[in-house]
Amino acid sequence: MNLEAVNLLSKEAFVEQVGWVFEHSPWIAEQAWAQRPWASLEALQQSLVQVVRQAPKEAQLALLRAHPDLGSRARMAPASAAEQKGAGLDALSPAEFERIQALNRAYTKKFGFPFILAVRGKTKADILQAMEQRLHNPSDVEFQTALEEVFKIAYFRLTDLLR
Repeated sequence: MNLEAVNLLSKEAFVEQVGWVFEHSPWIAEQAWAQRPWASLEALQQSLVQVVRQAPKEAQLALLRAHPDLGSRARMAPASAAEQKGAGLDALSPAEFERIQALNRAYTKKFGFPFILAVRGKTKADILQAMEQRLHNPSDVEFQTALEEVFKIAYFRLTDLLR
């Protein structure tokens, strides 16, 4: 699919084709559709990000909570599973799995949403280091950091979609 085709989609088709780029949150694509046509992938991304930034904090929190725990063996969206596999999170040793799960629990307990990181291009060691470092952030900083990571994930997914 290319950007020209995306610009021609009906609202329903747009939500079906693009709504998945934000984890289990098609409402973002639904609201961004009215801003078409987009001149570039970056303009489309900016429209989607603007919807999230203008959403109430409760909706932003729901978006964050829609993400799976990193390294989890629970069911997740196919895109998340592929991204985590690319970072080696599907092949954790028992010790690595326990460490990530402990960090996930501590993070969720502190912040109220799962640890989110755009893992494309990162290693297991990079991910563990980021988890340990970000656990020390203040809540307001971490909320914004998590949203920025969601935006990166969505951008990667859009670039894959619009190749």
